[in-house]
Amino acid sequence: MDNLKEKILNDLKQAMQSGDAKKRDTLRMLTSAIKDEEIKQQKREQGLNNDEVISVVARSLKQRKDSITEYEKGGREDLAEIEKQEIKILQIYMPEQLSIEIVQEEVKKIIQDLGAISKADFGKVMGTAMAKLKGKADGQIVKQVVEKELNA
Repeated sequence: MDNLKEKILNDLKQAMQSGDAKKRDTLRMLTSAIKDEEIKQQKREQGLNNDEVISVVARSLKQRKDSITEYEKGGREDLAEIEKQEIKILQIYMPEQLSIEIVQEEVKKIIQDLGAISKADFGKVMGTAMAKLKGKADGQIVKQVVEKELNA
């Protein structure tokens, strides 16, 4: 991906031209979130780089996953389904996610490098792992792997 923000904007234009309302609305929300982040980081002129755009997409995905959980708890499958459709659209803009096996290998290396030995080191390991795997692995999976490895 050369410039992720440009790709998103081009896909938005195509969705508008083709009449794909779901994709159009989802990408409008995403471009709005990107613009908000540019303003927050004072990068309106140069824009966000691809890693920063990926962070915005990841945050949007997490919000939708959280919404699905809440909607399902409340018995609102119709709203949960809408969020699931939006997730499918947003995942196109994320880098390929690492397998759980690769995440485990990376976490083991981090634990070894940091000399972590107990649950007390969780925060240190988790912080390092998330920095290294940002955008490449789901935070919940990383958390589960770190917990498992520190309990082993």
